[in-house]
Amino acid sequence: MYNLKNKVVVITGASSGIGKATTEKLAKAGAKLIISARRASLLEKISSELSEYEVSYKVADVTKLDDMKELIKFADSKYGRIDAMFHNAGIMPMGPLSDNSNESNEKWLSAVNVNIMGVINGLSAGLPYMVKQNHGHMIAMGSVAGHLVYPNSAVYCGTKYAIGAIMEGVRQENIENNIRSTMISPGIVNTNLVDSVKNSDIEAWVKGETSDPYKSLSSEDVADAVIYALSTPDNVAISEVLMRSSKHIL
Repeated sequence: MYNLKNKVVVITGASSGIGKATTEKLAKAGAKLIISARRASLLEKISSELSEYEVSYKVADVTKLDDMKELIKFADSKYGRIDAMFHNAGIMPMGPLSDNSNESNEKWLSAVNVNIMGVINGLSAGLPYMVKQNHGHMIAMGSVAGHLVYPNSAVYCGTKYAIGAIMEGVRQENIENNIRSTMISPGIVNTNLVDSVKNSDIEAWVKGETSDPYKSLSSEDVADAVIYALSTPDNVAISEVLMRSSKHIL
């Protein structure tokens, strides 16, 4: 595998779950990390726990383009380059589309703003730097939900289908700029993403599924997929890693 030592990686949504697990694994592999999320206290805790490694943090909201631009500027000022960016921040609101309450409308809007615009904002901020340096690797969090649609998940699935198209666009537009794109698409994962479902019945089902380690992936499992994509040599482009628990249909 390609050596990750000194690779400069920016990670959004790094305060918990997959982002946190990826941070820990990359730090121990010798990467230089700039992690971000909205919760400063959690970022500070992670940075402190990994104080023997190169982990810096900056509070940022992926739904705000200016925040993403400041995050990239911070990384550039610290290391003078950005080798990779992991667009990991996301939410998973679920429920029937027939529910036209104001509350449901707000959670659908949030899904579009975080899952789609959050990635677009990160790409818009980071791609110019990678184009200028003539190399880079953009990685986005996809999902099995970007390959199939199932009841009560139409909007969430829609956001993940969109990420597939966006990341393919990144690949095609930047072949001559030596910028690779990868989507990491796991099935059901045991993380606190379930807290963003905002539907008590569905949330209870998801928690029941993720309570069985044989029916769900762990954050560390998905982090390993990110490591794999980052570890490939420059002449190899991993467009997507699609992964599921061996004991679950999703």
